[in-house]
Amino acid sequence: MGISDRLLMGPGPSNPYPEVTMALAGPVLGHLDPQFLQVLDQTNDRLRRVFATSNQLTLPLSGTGSAGMEASFVNFVRPADPVVVGVNGVFGERMCEVATRHGAAVIRVEAEWGEPIDPDRLLAAHPSPAIIAVVHAETSTGVRNEIEALGSGKGDALLLVDMVTSLGGIEVSVDDWGVDIAYSGTQKCLGVPPGLSPLTVSPRAMDRVVERPSSWYLDLNLLSRYVNDSTGGGRVYHHTAPVAMVAALHAGLGVLLDEGIEAAQRRHAECGNLLQDGLVALGLELLVKPDHRLPQLTTVRVPDGVDDAACRRELLRSYGIEIGAGAGRLAGQVWRVGCMGHTARRRNVFALLGAMKEVLGR
Repeated sequence: MGISDRLLMGPGPSNPYPEVTMALAGPVLGHLDPQFLQVLDQTNDRLRRVFATSNQLTLPLSGTGSAGMEASFVNFVRPADPVVVGVNGVFGERMCEVATRHGAAVIRVEAEWGEPIDPDRLLAAHPSPAIIAVVHAETSTGVRNEIEALGSGKGDALLLVDMVTSLGGIEVSVDDWGVDIAYSGTQKCLGVPPGLSPLTVSPRAMDRVVERPSSWYLDLNLLSRYVNDSTGGGRVYHHTAPVAMVAALHAGLGVLLDEGIEAAQRRHAECGNLLQDGLVALGLELLVKPDHRLPQLTTVRVPDGVDDAACRRELLRSYGIEIGAGAGRLAGQVWRVGCMGHTARRRNVFALLGAMKEVLGR
């Protein structure tokens, strides 16, 4: 069985849409070719629609979601800035690490892994933080953290949100929620291979951008001049953009917008509910309570007496289905089952449930 025959239902890359595959296989244009720049502009416009924002600075960063996280901190953190970070999983932990490396005085607000973070605790953690940062959809636990209350109560702070696993799968509304900086990834609910990090930054945040951040490559002062020709002064070359990946993202966003953002969210919700109900019917225990459970990423406790790695290997070897292992402190304790992007289809859910029933002997 080849890789193309596998059903990837882990937290990593979802199977790409046929339109995305065709875009990747198309002719490669030069990164300053007018035709590519038109595709880039259209991609930025499509990202604004999916992020639900009017932010002029909205672009696909060359790099995965971790590059988006790095850019979000390196461009807005100054030495000793108080930065409040919500931590209830691996990626909240990573935010703390990145912010600390860029000189922030990090104030951690923690919740149990598998539990959401109380927005009031984040807002009360410091009297005047420079940044409040939180993961919207925590990929390591399958928890959805509330964002809207943070936007309405943030005061002078910038609100920075990781939307890597939420964009295109559940509701995202950057402007209405008062989000100042948000980044995502292509390989989750957008159904595009990994390699780009969609990023959007509000004018309010750009007023506070670090004039000369420590990273040249992720310097938004420079990147904004490459993607933005609104001043009429032309674009300024920054780096060689990954043209094939931008074309793939352009296609993936087109598929999503043709389906309709709300329709795609309903599809993710229906498949997620079907999957979660089916797992419970097999006698499996889910980590997260229903009110804050993600439909696109389900964490399942590994049953007592079941060999975690052996079960995942058997699913892959005999059924061509890949599910994710637990991450961080949940390693060996849970499975992470992705149902996102192109993978979020009823037939895939039934295929997984049938395979799990046989592998577990239930």
